[in-house]
Amino acid sequence: MAENNTPQTLTIPENVAQIRERIRNAAQRVGRLPQDIHLIAVSKSQPAERISEAVTEGVFDFGENYIQEARTKIPLVHQQIKLPINWHFIGHLQSNKAKYVVELFSLVHTVDNYQLAQELSKVAQNKDKQLNLLIQVNLSGEAHRAGVSSESLTSLWEQIVSLPNLNVQGLMGMPPMTQTSEEARPYFRQMYHLWETLPTANRHILSMGMSGDFEVAIEEGATHVRIGTALFGKRSPVNG
Repeated sequence: MAENNTPQTLTIPENVAQIRERIRNAAQRVGRLPQDIHLIAVSKSQPAERISEAVTEGVFDFGENYIQEARTKIPLVHQQIKLPINWHFIGHLQSNKAKYVVELFSLVHTVDNYQLAQELSKVAQNKDKQLNLLIQVNLSGEAHRAGVSSESLTSLWEQIVSLPNLNVQGLMGMPPMTQTSEEARPYFRQMYHLWETLPTANRHILSMGMSGDFEVAIEEGATHVRIGTALFGKRSPVNG
């Protein structure tokens, strides 16, 4: 996504304030309540100190992409911050790392196949824990992108909801790369229509929209937006 209207020279408090104002304006344009939109700060590659700055500004939801990084960082953050934080796993997840996700995260955004869901269910049962998750949908249809196809969504949902200790809360999706946020609008609209096909019990969260397109995502029904660069600035790549 090419668009990003938040200058990178601003401080975290200034960025948080600006993002909240943009969320409020986007929600009000379509008659939604701003408080119904949840900001997830994408904190991959960000040190605990910068996460602490965001918490000071009232941000309590953070998204991590890499298990290895999260295993080191999350305990450090909790040593510094005594307030409750909700950790979201938003990266590609392999079945062999399911045990760490169940230990560290309250919501997994990226479940896109039954085998992964089975492993998460097994680990959650062993730990006597309920795990909240979203089903990731591949909006673009591109084979190299993660996510279940829209045609296979209902079938996968039916399989996952039968598994113990897992709670399907909704959907997550990303549009294909576009030059403008407006070009992403049809994909967000499609995502909302798919979300509406879920039963009410599984239709609490629609996670879509990032730094360059979150306002359009909100206008099209997003409940949770995942914002990294516009909040923390550009980051260095981290693997995990």
